Amino acid sequence: MKFSEMPYVRPDIDAIRAELDAIAQAIAEAKSADEQIALYKKADAIKQHTFTTATVASIRHTIDTADEYYTAENDFMDENSPALQEKIQEILTQMLQSPYRAELEEKLGSLFFRNLEIDARTFTPEIMSLMQEENALVSEYQALYASMTVEFDGKTLPIAKLGPYKQSTDREVRRAAYVAEGECFDSHREKLDELYDKLVKNRTAQAKALGHENFIALGYDRLGRNCYDSRDVAAFRDQIARDFVPVVEAVKRTQAKRIGVDRLKFHDDVFMFPDGNPIPEGTPEDILAAGREMYRELSPETAEFIDFMYDNELLDVVAKEGKAPGGYCTNLADYQAPFIFSNFNGTAGDVDVLTHEAGHAFAFYRSARKVELSDFFDPTIEACECHSMSMEFLTAPWHHKFFGDATRKYEISHLEDSVIFIPYGCMVDEFQHKMYECPEMTPEERNAFWLTLEKKYRPYIDFDALPFYGRGAGWQRQLHIYMYPLYYIDYCMAQVVAFQFWFASLADRQDAWQRYLAFVDKAGTETFEELVKGASLDLPYEAGAMKKIGEKLTAWMEKNQI
Repeated sequence: MKFSEMPYVRPDIDAIRAELDAIAQAIAEAKSADEQIALYKKADAIKQHTFTTATVASIRHTIDTADEYYTAENDFMDENSPALQEKIQEILTQMLQSPYRAELEEKLGSLFFRNLEIDARTFTPEIMSLMQEENALVSEYQALYASMTVEFDGKTLPIAKLGPYKQSTDREVRRAAYVAEGECFDSHREKLDELYDKLVKNRTAQAKALGHENFIALGYDRLGRNCYDSRDVAAFRDQIARDFVPVVEAVKRTQAKRIGVDRLKFHDDVFMFPDGNPIPEGTPEDILAAGREMYRELSPETAEFIDFMYDNELLDVVAKEGKAPGGYCTNLADYQAPFIFSNFNGTAGDVDVLTHEAGHAFAFYRSARKVELSDFFDPTIEACECHSMSMEFLTAPWHHKFFGDATRKYEISHLEDSVIFIPYGCMVDEFQHKMYECPEMTPEERNAFWLTLEKKYRPYIDFDALPFYGRGAGWQRQLHIYMYPLYYIDYCMAQVVAFQFWFASLADRQDAWQRYLAFVDKAGTETFEELVKGASLDLPYEAGAMKKIGEKLTAWMEKNQI
């Protein structure tokens, strides 16, 4: 079914709660493991349908945040989803307390129960009002961000449309674009500080109600992390600071020499070539057409997938006023359909959407047809990001369809961007850990700590007295910090896995694709560690992993400069 034809009717929350209530009671009274499994599947179908409906409203809201109807529907689900979570939690509790637990584990797997135990730790009815408030604050931040516009180049532009100016061959234009963006954020300084302060304190209150000292343990549980903890993450960040930041510094020295500057300023950070960064050829429609060709040629599996996406209008990718910022892939389980949302802005990032977000979409398209329970649709988030980030590299033989003569430049800049990103991602993660360890920090203290991390992870950057960025507030434009707490290190770990799939593809592309497909098709049936090891790859937080991978990346970049 085409997305435009998908019906929307506001869910009857009271009726759904009553249905789930009855199922929880029936599970408690069930006389066998098979009876409990059948009831659990019934509850899962209700959950899938409810959240499919809610996702239709959410997508339409983000496509046009000025649409009053879908804004109201999105607000309704923000307010009522905690009430549904309460009933879902009761069902999880009954499954965990089942007298048939051993038989259930044999039929559903031990990981199913490990994940249920994690999920059960994330909720108590006492925090429902806090969860509702958190949802409202996140939506307020998203709406504020979406409403931001700047007067630039004689036009009124949404923030996303500044992207091409930030990559201008004119250094002063680049700086002016960052100034315009910074001044825009600064004009909302008080509200941005207020929203984040409320979010940190709200999440801390939820964690304490669940018996935690701070939000970090709860944040990890809500992300479903089931095979590593904050100590492993800290060890990974330490490797990055020690072994990988020097790799990035070398990349930045090469970049400065290449573009002809003595010292990189912040407004030079994403400017990679003196004659301009590679940009895709043609209109958004041309890019989408090339994307379809690419996936039709990549494999039979991706050909089937991309035709389904395009034929059913499951992409909305062109930036426009009132559209929510950023990009995402979400799922419509009732239709076994992914949906890709983005903001094309005329840069290489437009192509990255068709590789990154389509990687997520491809994984869900496969799992929705192979897995019955939604519990197993997806692995944990860092493994999901392996699907997307690896696809960015495994599609390399088709990048010429987008970039023509500039393909080599794109290959170099895409790899350099990916390398440069990892310390930034670690910076975002360490910042968030500190914020939740010290929730009483003032806005000024938060900004000061961000600047400290800049020196640790990006020592090459000179902010050149830019507004907003120069005072250490640049973290406020990172959506994840507000909207998805502690979800960012996942990208870094996934990037390390993606590099290894890429190395494998350089040696044997068909073998690499089959290993990737096997990784994807396991969906949520294995942990991140099991998936990585099953693909014969190194875990990012294993001792020495980043030094070895950094050396391989350095060798390729030194050999392939232009």
